[in-house]
Amino acid sequence: MSNDENPNESVDSVNDSEESSNKAETSTEQASNVAGNLISKVMELKESNPKVFFGGIAGLVIVIVILMMSGGGGSKKSLPVTKSVDIAIGQTYALKGVNTYDPNATVRIVNIPGSIAAYDDTTEGAGDECKNMIQGTRVKVLNSQVITGAKYAEIEILDGKCAGRKGWVVANNLN
Repeated sequence: MSNDENPNESVDSVNDSEESSNKAETSTEQASNVAGNLISKVMELKESNPKVFFGGIAGLVIVIVILMMSGGGGSKKSLPVTKSVDIAIGQTYALKGVNTYDPNATVRIVNIPGSIAAYDDTTEGAGDECKNMIQGTRVKVLNSQVITGAKYAEIEILDGKCAGRKGWVVANNLN
């Protein structure tokens, strides 16, 4: 069957497209009529009873503010957790500063695990030279303890002029 034998097919498809465009125009007109009627009723309420009109707007604003303040059930952010390092008592490790890329950085050795002196840099270079050990110093783990969520390891220094000295380091500084 050729196109010459059935000329009505193209006429039917043109009629279908005209009908669908007429339906789209009709639904667009209906939507604009509904919106126009709604706006006219709201403006009529504003003129006839302004207290109700502005009270409704205030109520709507309060509901929106409450929804925004409640968080809307979004994702809950959790506090960061310190990564716990698995260490074995009796094993040998090398000191490594986890918060630095500087090869000349030192690792702080303290007398009491969890003492604030672990983060006090005012005494660095002064006094006991065995409090700040260079990275790569070999140490042996003697004990471990968790204080305020951080794991500390009691170590014995195996290298250098501080060999045989004991102290505590944050376990994350053992590599």
